[in-house]
Amino acid sequence: MDTADKNPEISSPEITPPAAAPSPLQTSMVIESENALAAPGSLEEKQRQLEKTPTPFQDSLRRLRRDKRAMASVVVILLFIILPIIGPPIYQHVGSIYNSPTSGSIGPTVYHSPFHTELTRQDEGPSAQYWLGTDAIGRDLLARLLQGMLISLIVAVSVEIVNVVLGIGIGVLAGFFGGWIDQLLARFTDVMFAFPGLLFAILITGIFGTAADTAFSNIPLIGANGNARLIIVSLALAMTTWPLMARFVRGQTLQLKEQQFIEAARTSGTSNRQIIMRHIIPNLFSIVVVAATLDISGTIIGEAGLSFLGLGVQSPGSSIGLMINDARNLIDTHPWEILLPSIVLTLIVLAFSFLGDGLRDAFDPRAKD
Repeated sequence: MDTADKNPEISSPEITPPAAAPSPLQTSMVIESENALAAPGSLEEKQRQLEKTPTPFQDSLRRLRRDKRAMASVVVILLFIILPIIGPPIYQHVGSIYNSPTSGSIGPTVYHSPFHTELTRQDEGPSAQYWLGTDAIGRDLLARLLQGMLISLIVAVSVEIVNVVLGIGIGVLAGFFGGWIDQLLARFTDVMFAFPGLLFAILITGIFGTAADTAFSNIPLIGANGNARLIIVSLALAMTTWPLMARFVRGQTLQLKEQQFIEAARTSGTSNRQIIMRHIIPNLFSIVVVAATLDISGTIIGEAGLSFLGLGVQSPGSSIGLMINDARNLIDTHPWEILLPSIVLTLIVLAFSFLGDGLRDAFDPRAKD
């Protein structure tokens, strides 16, 4: 008898032996494969998440947006920039014809001018015609305040342009090349530091102020109406601010030039000029912005101080410091005339100071520690 006849179950083709139980590893692999098949877009989503990873600059902006004080300062600064630019053209078209006892029939383009005097309307309070009142010789306080804010804006921008150009140029050259270049520029910077900033500005404007009135009086928008000294004031303030910027930039450049990406660029044959323009200066963005923002508040105070001392904008021109100086004798009888420009000056300076602190904390969180 054959073996097949003795064991028919073994030889039957319809019966197969039971399969071995899957191991835990195989089970997990099957589950993962099923999940991958069930969610075909998971890999794409992971790629999108990697692409959405914020850059350091985006992280800094996120930290800045969380600073409520800095955001409120941004609103004040935007008003400080927008109002003196678009405010006067709008304000000078608001109002009706006014029969002036001294000037006859005049429109808002005349009596809302910061230079028009109305001697019969001296030291008035806010009204429908003069929204913030008039000063001691009947000039519109709102018009003069907008003009003074514009002067502060022009001086701040002019000074910061010189400050950033000289500070970056001298600081990068001194920090990157070192040697005798660093010694020469560092000693020149120390000499500039030896002069007290405000006293140096007073000295420059006091010596060259009268000559500037004659030399720059015919320059449009700047030299007219007592603003000829703005050029001297801007240069004097710029000469007192750029040394600090140069010192900040030099210190940061000394750290950057030792980084590995700078060494890699130098090894690959990149010239010094290309290294400075492509790698050094872009990485100085944060420190330059923070320093420039903090310097603006000092610049505005310096311009107001020089005008208050009679060394800046001259009458009939308008400046926040000049408005404070004109109203200093009226603090007992008409305190509004001196409080108004003082409050505006305080708000502007605090806004730039708070924004500078916010930028410093956002771009360098370690500064809080």
